[in-house]
Amino acid sequence: MRATIRARLTAGYVGVFCLSTGLVLLVSWALLDRHFDRTLPEPLASDTASDVGGLYLLAFAGALILSVGAGWALAGQLLAPLGRITRAARRVSDERLDERIALEGPRDELRELADTFDAMLDDLGESFDAQRRFVANASHELRRPLTVIRSEAEVALANPDASRAELRAMGEAVVEASRRTESLLEGLMALARSQRGLLRREVVDLAPVARSAVAMATEEAREGDVRVRVDPEPAEAHGDRRLVEHLVANLVENAVRHNRPGGTVSVATGSRNGGAVVTVENTGEVMDPAAVERLTQPFERGGRTGAAPGAGLGLSIVRAVAEAHGGRLRLEPREGGGLRAEVSLPR
Repeated sequence: MRATIRARLTAGYVGVFCLSTGLVLLVSWALLDRHFDRTLPEPLASDTASDVGGLYLLAFAGALILSVGAGWALAGQLLAPLGRITRAARRVSDERLDERIALEGPRDELRELADTFDAMLDDLGESFDAQRRFVANASHELRRPLTVIRSEAEVALANPDASRAELRAMGEAVVEASRRTESLLEGLMALARSQRGLLRREVVDLAPVARSAVAMATEEAREGDVRVRVDPEPAEAHGDRRLVEHLVANLVENAVRHNRPGGTVSVATGSRNGGAVVTVENTGEVMDPAAVERLTQPFERGGRTGAAPGAGLGLSIVRAVAEAHGGRLRLEPREGGGLRAEVSLPR
C-alpha cells in the first residue's frame, strides 16, 4: 500500500520528535543515575534509578502517542491547500476553464503553486477562446465560397434551358469561388506550418525574395493602379526559405490589396544590429492605431472594407513566421494613411 504524503510527513515528524525526546530523556537519566550513585547508598541508588527509568519510559510512550496525533493533524493542516488545488484540477475541463483556486494566506510554496495554477488556467482559457474563434472564423470563411459553388450549381441544374452564356457565367463563378477556397486553405496550412516550428534552416537573402514577391504582385498592382518600388539591399537571415518567402509575399500582397488607386508600395530590405530587416509601406486609408494592433489576429481586417480579396490571414501568417524564426513584426499606421510593416529576423 502506497504511503500518502500526509503519512510520510507524520512519520518524519514523529521520528524527529522521538529521536530528540529520547536523546534528552536518555541523557537526563544517565545524569540522574550518576547523581544517585554519589548521594545514595548502593541498593537505594539502583532502585531509584530503575524507578526513574520506568517513569521516563512511560513519559516517552505518552509523548510518542501525542506526537503521532499532533503530527497527523499538523500535516493535514499544511496539506489542506494542496487538496484544494487537486479538487480544482479535477473540476477543470475544456468546457469549464473558469475554475480558480484563489488561495489566500501566507505567500509560501503552496500559495505560489496555487497562483501558478491559476495563471496557467488563465492562459489556457485565452488559448481555448482564441482557438474557438479561429475555428469559427475559418468555418465561416470556408462556407462562403462553398455556398457560392452550391448556389451556382443548383441554379444551373434547375434551369434545363440555360444558355451557353449563363453556363459560362456559372463556371466562372465556381472557378473564382474555388480559387478563394484554395487560397484560404493555403493560408491556413502556412499558418499551421509556421506555428509548428522550423523543420529546416538555411541562409536566406531577403533581397531576391523581395524582388520575387514584387514580381508576383505586379499584375495585381497594375490592375489596382498601384506603383510598387523595391530597394533590395543584401539581408541574410537563417531560417526556412519557404516560410520566409511566404512572409515577404504576404507583406507585399497585403500592401497592394489594401491600397488606393494611384497609391504606392515601398519595399526595402537591409541589415540592422546583425539581423535582416524587410520593410513594406503602403498608402491607403487612415488606420486607427487600436485597429492596427488587431491586424495580426487571424481573419482580422481592422475594419477595412471593400472588394479587396483575402480572408485576413496575411499578417497573422507574417507574425507567426517571424516569431517561429525568433524575429518580430512591427506595425504602425502612416501619417496621411496606409501602414508601415517591419519584420526583423535574427541572422
